Amino acid sequence: MQFEKHALQGKRIAVLAADGFEYVELSVPRLALRAAGASVEIVSLHRGRIRGMNLTEPSRTVGVDLTVEEADAQSYDGLLLPGGFISPDFLRQSRAAREFVSSMDVANKPIATLCHGPWVLVSAELVAGRRLAGWPGIRDDIVHAGGTWRDEPLVHDHNWVSSRGPQDLDAFVPAMIELFARGSVAQLRGSMEGSAALDRVSSPQADEPPRLAVAATRLLPGPGLVTVAAVAAGTALGALAARRGMH
Repeated sequence: MQFEKHALQGKRIAVLAADGFEYVELSVPRLALRAAGASVEIVSLHRGRIRGMNLTEPSRTVGVDLTVEEADAQSYDGLLLPGGFISPDFLRQSRAAREFVSSMDVANKPIATLCHGPWVLVSAELVAGRRLAGWPGIRDDIVHAGGTWRDEPLVHDHNWVSSRGPQDLDAFVPAMIELFARGSVAQLRGSMEGSAALDRVSSPQADEPPRLAVAATRLLPGPGLVTVAAVAAGTALGALAARRGMH
């Protein structure tokens, strides 16, 4: 991951994430962005801190700089949409988040995303006619929304750069820096230039889910007594509230 130390000097980058983001997909790019001289702000659905994940296991938190209602999309020079199984699902259900992303794209500002991050682009109705990579599990969402999903470590499309997941960070981070530095469309290199221009056919569906993710899920510990009691109490309170609403 080599890039000019001051490549992003004076640039202001928004990272749009919510609870359940994939920690490495935010922390590693953020570190690289800051090293390149950028000012990086975490934009989210609520104030305070948001919880990261390592696949299916809770990880560290990061502080939120602005809520999506407070943030002005036009004041940023680029947008990073990290993935994770949960965060993009929360974001895609937020009108404010969808409008924030749409404003960035309409202004042709650079957007870098990976893993499940493109879910937000799908729900913002921006992927029709676009070409991008993402986690295999969201392949059908992209295709059904009119986009082209590629099973490649890095895909460029106009003002977007995208990757499949954490395994592609070595390719994703330098491409993100280059895209944000140029402010619009990064130059494609080598054989990728031809494929990006000509290949508009989606890669086939996966034959099975990623084994690492499946293995990580199977290794999760079961709920403790406190968790079971909390869930039971929440269910009981929900049922009681529903009964009262019927009367």
